[in-house]
This record gives sequence, structure tokens and C-alpha cells, in this order.
Amino acid sequence: MEIRVDTAPDEETARVIATAVAEHLGRPVEVVPAEGGRVAADDGEWEDAGAVVTDREDRLREEVAEILEGGPERGHEKVEQLGKLFVRDRLDLVFDEITYEDGTFARHDGEDLAADGLITGVGRIDGRQVFFSANDYTVKAGSLGQMGVEKEIRLAERAAEAGAPILRLIDSTGARLDADERGEGSTHMDRYRGGRMFFNQCIHSGQVPQVGVLYGPDIAGSAYTPVFCDFLVMVEEISGMAIASPRIVNAMTGEDVDMQELGGPEVHARHSGSADLVVPDEEAAADAVRDLLTYLPQNYAADLPASEPAAPQANPKGLDAVIPEEPNAAYDVHEVIARVVDSDSFFELKPRFGPEIVTGFAHMGGQPVGVVANQPEEKSGAIFPDSAEKAAEFVWVCDAYGLPLIYLCDTPGFMVGSKVERQGILQRGRKFIYATSNAQVPKFCVITRKAYGAGIYAMCGPAFGADATLALPSAEISVMGPDAAVHALFGGQMAEMDPEERAAFVEEVKAEFDERIDIRKQAARMQVDELLPAGDLREQLLHRLDAFADKRRTERDRHHGTILF
Repeated sequence: MEIRVDTAPDEETARVIATAVAEHLGRPVEVVPAEGGRVAADDGEWEDAGAVVTDREDRLREEVAEILEGGPERGHEKVEQLGKLFVRDRLDLVFDEITYEDGTFARHDGEDLAADGLITGVGRIDGRQVFFSANDYTVKAGSLGQMGVEKEIRLAERAAEAGAPILRLIDSTGARLDADERGEGSTHMDRYRGGRMFFNQCIHSGQVPQVGVLYGPDIAGSAYTPVFCDFLVMVEEISGMAIASPRIVNAMTGEDVDMQELGGPEVHARHSGSADLVVPDEEAAADAVRDLLTYLPQNYAADLPASEPAAPQANPKGLDAVIPEEPNAAYDVHEVIARVVDSDSFFELKPRFGPEIVTGFAHMGGQPVGVVANQPEEKSGAIFPDSAEKAAEFVWVCDAYGLPLIYLCDTPGFMVGSKVERQGILQRGRKFIYATSNAQVPKFCVITRKAYGAGIYAMCGPAFGADATLALPSAEISVMGPDAAVHALFGGQMAEMDPEERAAFVEEVKAEFDERIDIRKQAARMQVDELLPAGDLREQLLHRLDAFADKRRTERDRHHGTILF
């Protein structure tokens, strides 16, 4: 039985009325408002019950619906021709839900510029709040207009205030150069216009994670938006970025080059190091974003996201058999990582850039960590200029967001020769050592095999703030390898020997050298904190990560260091 009342009662009053009448009549009773009223549900939220919707509200909702459709038909046709998703379909792919948007009515004043070509708002990914901006390519090819810039500036500043990650879905041809009939083009010089976007990205760096996904060619100054992000994902075939378009490059330099050759994914993944990941399509880009966030906190001061602990992909007890006894023999360090971190949790970054060092996130016992590992399969694991810079930037990001660092050291040191000197091996190598020295998150150095020269400095050796330096039985620590040491010490003397005499002499000296760098003797002199069976490494690291979970940071008596990344 229903009892209708003229005025919508509050929840408590409705229950009292219903209970009293039900007891009197001896059957269930529901109190509902008359036409035009509302009633409170059990969860305290109001449910519509014949609510009156005005024409004024209907008109507004129709306008909103029109804006949400994006730009003109020709813009949608262009998106389809390029094989890309409409921006709102793209958002649905990445987010579980969009909770709200700001600036929907930007430029909705007679012009066909829906939301001024940039959607900004907040959504949820796996229950986490994430701020976002997303270019709408159907509106003037996603170019940035004055109100779009304003929306981006507000979005970034509010995300920093809220302490939440920023996701930028970038599909823009750059600044909108043509002024509208009111003379309001997108300026880059004004204090609160285009330049302010990049200023914000710089000052927010290390405050909240900034993730960028590039879906199209991004040219000129706006190409700094993706590279200022902490992490950049590029989509194969459709994405690219460069400081000038191929046409401008040809006009200025005479070079004839297309967009993919100039700044496509291959260029930035293998040569410039600007792209952290290259993915085949938009679905993979969405998966990459969601996976990446499982390792990152909401902001620099927040707790790291935990996951369900999992056993390693490969048996940790088989680790020693992976590492060859011969110091120069190649092997894939991924086989070591697979025996140390939780199964299927290693998320490698910049895999094609400087591949002689492997960097990536992982979970250990369900907790996020950063892994820096020399790769003996590539150039014997020697550190080159590119790999030094790659590792430095990764270490700095981990320190910014509180991820403990696991260094897996097996390197002959920094590469030598005139070529790498011209490429800045000293200048770029110092960045790696600097980052390792200044990182204050828990740091653990594992010497899996060779640790020669200044390579052990960069890889967080005992003098560089390691919370533990662990050595496996296969470890060798020396200022240089045996072959180099023999020639450095006895090169002149050996030049006067005949080949047979020289070979015997070299073997004798190398045997003496090996005796001096015996890891057991070095452990006896406390040059490492612990010498342990390789099969115990994962367990030892898990215990040490737990012990240093609340490691304190030390304030430095200075503004900041002088070495930039």
C-alpha cells in the first residue's frame, strides 16, 4: 500500500509514518511524495520521484550534449581517416569513470569550438583520483586556443593543490596561430598564457606524477608538453614530436624528411630517449597508463600503492646458475630480475634507449621498487653516455616519488674511447653518479658479478649511501678488470717479451690479481655488508626493504646542487 503526501518528508519522518500506519493496518506501507516531490533512499541520497524538470534546465542539458559531441563532422571524419579514437572514446578506454569536467562551455559563444578543443577534469582509475587534460582533434586539429590554455593552467594547479596525478592525453598540432574575430589568438608570452603551462609542469615536477600519452604529431613549443611529463607513452604510426614540422625544417635547413623520420616513435625511443614506452595502439596505451599508476603514489608525500604479493616468475634458488663464471660471458639480466621481483611485475622503461642498462619498476612482496641493472648481453654492461643519462633520470624519478632502489651491478665500468668522450661520457656519467649520491630512498647495491672502476660508484657502491651492499659468490670488485690491469702495470715490460713468454707472464699475473680481488677476502675486510648465496638474494632484499620502510630523509644545507638532468 502507498500513502502519498504533498510535501516530501525527510527519511526519518517517512519511516515513522510508514511504521505507525503499517501497525494500524497490519500490512506493509510505503510513504511516497505526491507528483513533483522526492524521497530519500536508504543510503541518504535523494531519488527522483516525478520531479519537475524545467524547460530552462532541458535547454542547458541539450547544449551540454551538443558540446560533448565535439567538433564538426569533417573533424570526426579526419579522426577516422587517421585511425584514431574520438577523444571521449579515448577517455572511456583509460578511465573507469569521469567524475566531472571543467570548462565545458569554453568558447561556446557562437563559434564551433566545442570546449575550445581541450577537455579537462577528474576521473577515477582503479579507485584513484586522477586529473586529466585531453585534446579534441575534431576541433581545429586539437590546437591550443586561449581558453584551452586557461583550462590546462587551472587543471595543473588544482591537481598540485589536491595532490593527485596528472594525465595528459596529447593529440594537438600545437598553438592555434590564427586569431579569431576578436583578436584572441593563443599567445605564448603573456604571464598567464602559453608559457605558464610549461612553467607549471616544471614546478610541479616531483610534486605529483605527470604522465603523457602522445596520439599525434606535436610540433614546435607545444612539443615540450609531452617531454616535460615524468613519463611519456608514444603510439606507433600516429604519434610524433619535433621542434619544427618537416615543412619548416626543409625551408630552414634544406633537409627533406617526413614526420616519422624527424620525430616518430623510433627516433624518441631509440635515439633521443624522450619516449619511455612505445605501444602499438590506443588500447595498449590505456593499459600502459593503468599499469604505470600501480607503481606510483598520488603525490610525493603519499604512501606507495601496494599490490598482492606474488612469488617470482622463476625460482630464486636457481639464480646462481644464471650468472656465468667467466667475467666477460654474456647473459640476459632479465633472467636475474625474474628471480628477484614478484611475478609479471617488471615494468621496463626506455628499453630501446641505452640498452646496456635496464631500468624499470617492479613489485617485491607487493611493494613498488625501482630496478637499475647493468645488461651484460649489451656491450658487456659497460656504461655509455646514453645509458648513464637514462639511469640518472630514472634514479631521480624514483627518489622524487619515494620508490626504493635495487641496483644489480655487473659492469666493466664507463666506456672509454674518443667517440664516447665526444659524446660527453664524463659530463653525462657524472649525472648518474650525482643522482645515486643524492637519492635518499632506501638503496641496495647487489654485486652480481663484476664491479670495475667508477661503475661501482654509479651503481651505488658502499661509499654512495647504500643501505646495504650485498655480494654474490660470483662477485669481483676492482679498479679495473684483470686484462686491463696487466696491460696498465706491465705493458712496457711485456712489449720486450716473445709471444710465448708474454702469454705465460699474463696468466701468472692474472692469477695473482684474482687472488687479491677474491670476494671472500673483501667480505672479511667489510668491503661489502654481506656475502650471501645467490639463492637467498630475494629473501634478503625483502627483509631489508621492510627494515628500511621508514627511512628518514636528510635535509641538505643548501638550496640545491648544481648538476641538472
